[in-house]
Amino acid sequence: MATRRGGGSADSLDADLRGLDALQTETRTSRAWWRRLVDGALPPIVLLVLLVSAWQAYTVIAQPRPDLAPGPLDVAAALGQAWESGRLQLAVTTSLERGILGFLIAIAIGTPLGLLLAESRLLRRAFQPLLSGLQVLPSVAWVPAAIIWFGLTDATVYFVVLMGAVPSIANGLVAGIAQVPPQLRRVGTVLGASRWQLATTVVVPAALPGYLAGLRQGWAFSWRSLMAAEIIAFGGTIGFGLGSMLQQSRDLADLAGALGTILVILAIGVIIELLVFAPIERGLLRRRGLTGANA
Repeated sequence: MATRRGGGSADSLDADLRGLDALQTETRTSRAWWRRLVDGALPPIVLLVLLVSAWQAYTVIAQPRPDLAPGPLDVAAALGQAWESGRLQLAVTTSLERGILGFLIAIAIGTPLGLLLAESRLLRRAFQPLLSGLQVLPSVAWVPAAIIWFGLTDATVYFVVLMGAVPSIANGLVAGIAQVPPQLRRVGTVLGASRWQLATTVVVPAALPGYLAGLRQGWAFSWRSLMAAEIIAFGGTIGFGLGSMLQQSRDLADLAGALGTILVILAIGVIIELLVFAPIERGLLRRRGLTGANA
């Protein structure tokens, strides 16, 4: 078989790489989408029902003070009042908009940064310790400085979100690229891939598991950073988000409202995981024929 060097087109390279990937992929029986949805959503729903039932049973049996230990019905009533007043819809919409937009900006910054560090050993040695330190640093530590720099504006919130998410995304991509087998790079070179084709068609797809882990961690950090920023940076021109709603409940000593807001924040995080990251991970595993693709 003749060896192609330098003249391979992008289409032929993609076809060859898909063929190599197919050699490692086991034949699996595909399941209906609704079956996968039920299998993924049913266990957490059952667990949630059990936890709420145990919570309600405790309030009925122990009968604690409602202001110190409100029951599920009290929390539901507080959320119902927030819904009727429109505060809950406004808070959820504002926080989701900030969280998603901030996360997308973090991807746009963290991805090329991760590629640059992965391909340059000198830059990686210089910057990766700093990125790791920023990843460990609690994002809430940036809030006071951000308020001084940007005032009580949305820029403060977005800055804190970016400082929480960008290091995780960049480090995840660097770690994923570091785990790419050298043989894949050699195969791409032999098949005629240019430097750009090698990076976009061979290295990045092979590094997707690590990159996905970085994205997942980046979203978790951005969501937590957003809540911390909204709780502390309250007032001014900053919109009313879930963190502001939580702070307002604390000021009013409304524990039922605070617990309800916490549950909404938790529910959004779980929904994002179940509807976005978990399906992407299952699809990625299924394409590679790895164990757990049908989990």
